[in-house]
Amino acid sequence: MFDDHLKVITVIKEAGEVVGRKKLQKMIYIAKKLNFPFQEKYEFHFYGPYSEELTLRVEELCNLGYVHEIKEKVSGYSQYRYSLNNEGEDFLTSYGKKIPKLGECVRSMNEQSSRFLELVSTILFFSHLPADEVKVKIQTLKAKQKYSDAEIQEGYTFISQLENCIVQ
Repeated sequence: MFDDHLKVITVIKEAGEVVGRKKLQKMIYIAKKLNFPFQEKYEFHFYGPYSEELTLRVEELCNLGYVHEIKEKVSGYSQYRYSLNNEGEDFLTSYGKKIPKLGECVRSMNEQSSRFLELVSTILFFSHLPADEVKVKIQTLKAKQKYSDAEIQEGYTFISQLENCIVQ
């Protein structure tokens, strides 16, 4: 049961701190699509791929005292910050397993904005389609975000960079 919880803790530890629930959702989805061993089921939602399982898992980790969640008001909305506390560090040290190459990918993703990770995760969600159809999906489903052609290309480039860091 706790194996999946440990993987989430590992992501938070590698990131140092994750700012935003959406960002954490996207980081784990992208890692899963890059064939890291995450089991969460995702559906397409308002902000791209979303996992109710992951939301509950993070809530459990906070309730168990392994993950520290800080809620803050930013520009009129609530934003959450996630970091590992001492109990989470101890739990990970005792029971965690190394996931090769995950740390480098997580740190790279954490440097990106939530908006950009939303784009990248949407590209990956529709990766079974040709690139021109993916672009149409993005422009239709994410019209409010107004992603430019250059941003979409940047998303594909970022995916390639992540894939390259795994192969090396």
